[in-house]
Amino acid sequence: MDKLKQRWNLTSNFQVVIIFIVFAITGSTASYLSKPITAVLGITKENLTWLYWPFRILIIFPVYQILLVFIGAIFGQFTFFWNFEKKMLDRLGLGRIGKFVDEKILNNKVK
Repeated sequence: MDKLKQRWNLTSNFQVVIIFIVFAITGSTASYLSKPITAVLGITKENLTWLYWPFRILIIFPVYQILLVFIGAIFGQFTFFWNFEKKMLDRLGLGRIGKFVDEKILNNKVK
């Protein structure tokens, strides 16, 4: 726990537990929501046999990212998960989205 607290700049074991709970809830929720989304888009195992799971995973990914920040905020960990999300966007080459949200929506100054 101490290594995670140090790596994530957390102050208590309770905060680590809350973050793990948020990750678990978000993963389950994103997976659950991807099924009706694929149904609405007409993506089924029958009509896209080999492509069904790749499409479903592609749908889960952005849903997960949005839910992570939202559910993290509900649990009082918005700052942690927003910073986590910005790192993910940077790694994907989409860091400008995080900067835009910081500047225009959250009114934070970006370095």
